[in-house]
Amino acid sequence: MAKEKLYKDLPRPKLNRAQISSIYRHLQTLDPAPRTELHYSNPYTLVVAVALSAQSTDVGVNKATKALFAKADTPEKMVALGEDTVRDHIKTIGLYKNKAANVIKLSQMLIDDFGSIVPEDRDALIKLPGVGRKTANVVMNEAFGHPTMAVDTHIFRVSNRTGMAPGKDVYEVELNLLRVTEDEFLLHAHHWLILHGRYTCVARKPKCYNCAIKDICKYRPKTLRPED
Repeated sequence: MAKEKLYKDLPRPKLNRAQISSIYRHLQTLDPAPRTELHYSNPYTLVVAVALSAQSTDVGVNKATKALFAKADTPEKMVALGEDTVRDHIKTIGLYKNKAANVIKLSQMLIDDFGSIVPEDRDALIKLPGVGRKTANVVMNEAFGHPTMAVDTHIFRVSNRTGMAPGKDVYEVELNLLRVTEDEFLLHAHHWLILHGRYTCVARKPKCYNCAIKDICKYRPKTLRPED
């Protein structure tokens, strides 16, 4: 009953469940077991990398964290490194000053409140400075195998364009995706949608001419040639 109440006011999908499952099967064929493109070595470095990726590209974050994680791959090492040094390592990415401060704060909180162990619980994760719902969902899925739906700008775009899970904000899209995605696809669903949005269903000119799901997608007008 709680879920029914939560879902009842959401925008209605423009695709039925069979069509949505077909989308996932097509994307699954392209990449059966996708993983995040962020580089990390343990749940702690994953939390840091995902927090740093806000308003930045994964490629840029990976370049910035390569040397950082070589020096500090635990909360204790990061705190010992200090905010100034962290800032110097990540100064090539957006909002690096605030992000450096949050990295130190979240590291200290992990030490003080969680015994230096990254929690699996979403409510606990979002207490960490710089960690929001999307970051928490990524960590829960990638590090711990929970079937969460981490909605970023790519997933928001793909979900609305295709008609599979429309919503006016990322939370509505997340709930709609959880409602319409069959259990067999949930573990990898958000990765498939992110990759599709990042490389095919791009923002300005979607590559419909090279899209595995163009015959199912409700987007109009489709770009059927690269020069369109």
